[in-house]
Formats: sequence, structure tokens, C-alpha cells
Amino acid sequence: MAKKYDLLYKLLLIGDSGVGKTCLIIRFSEDNFNSTYISTIGIDFKVKTVEVDGKKVKLQVWDTAGQERFKTITTAYYRGAMGIILVYDITDEKSYENIQNWMKSIKENASAGVSQMLLGNKCDIEAKRKVSRETGEKLAKDHGIRFFETSAKSSINVDESFLALALDILQKSSKKPGPTGREVKITSSTEKKTSKCVLL
Repeated sequence: MAKKYDLLYKLLLIGDSGVGKTCLIIRFSEDNFNSTYISTIGIDFKVKTVEVDGKKVKLQVWDTAGQERFKTITTAYYRGAMGIILVYDITDEKSYENIQNWMKSIKENASAGVSQMLLGNKCDIEAKRKVSRETGEKLAKDHGIRFFETSAKSSINVDESFLALALDILQKSSKKPGPTGREVKITSSTEKKTSKCVLL
């Protein structure tokens, strides 16, 4: 059977429980919304093939549990992720403050140079907004990553954000000489220094 795509990217959504990670993934992969999802237990993923820059890219989008008790399961999934999407809820200040912890977790567990993006979800609930758009933009800018405000419910910026991240990964990987970089596997954290040459 012929391969129906040119590239496969593994994306990971992380963030506190209840910020809408599952809703974003369902909206993106199935164009559907249901407000009664139960919390993700452990890990789950959806697949969608999109066209990016003339290439067919299969996105494997992993949904992680935001609860503390699943932390150890989810950290294993950082390995091999080519893009990580940090999600907070604009109506929940705590979920925004915790983004710093999630960023730390990326530093500790993900491959160096992984593409990242920050999403402020639930922007349809303007009346309950606790985190301003400027606040989100500033955090993303400080870390040199892209930022979108999204609404899985109203389908605002959902496709756009996933496609923007896929494009970032594509552009990053096309700058690298030789193989796509997917073959690089770092087994222990002490090897990190010698593992990859990052071209800036």
C-alpha cells in the first residue's frame, strides 16, 4: 500500500487539566465540539493529514492528561515529539501561571530545539477572561515562540495554530543537512550536549 503522506510529525499538547486540550484536538481532527468530555486518562492521540508548503504532512497529535498523578506517564511522550503546544485557559489564571512549570518540563524531557507554541484557549468566553491577550503574547515573545488565542467551541484559530506549528517544524527540518533528524535518539540526559548541532 502506498504511503499517503510525505512526512509524519508527532505533536504533543500539554497544560493543566480542564484547559481544553482534548476539545482542541477533537476540533482539529474531527471538526467537532462536545462540552462534556471526561478528563483524559494518561494519553491518547488523533491523526490528521494536512498540506503544508506543498507537502502532505501527517500530524499525530498526542493529548496528555494534565493531572499531576499522570506526570510520569506523560513525560515519556516528550521524546520524539517534534512540536509541543502549551495550552492555558484565558478564564483561569492558575492555568496560565502553571505554563512556566510546563515549560520547565519541556526543557527537562523534550529534545533540544523542539518547536513550541503557546495557546490561550476559550477566547469565546470573553466575559470571564482573567488573562489578557497581551499577557499571553508577552510570555510567548519572551520565550521566542508563537502565540494564538483559540476557541475549540467556536473553532477560532484551531486549524491555523496547528498548521503554523507544522510549518515551523517543516522549515526547521529543511534547514538541517542530511536526514530529517528523526533518527536522533538521545538515551541519557548527560549526552545532551553532544547530541545535536543546532543551526541557527
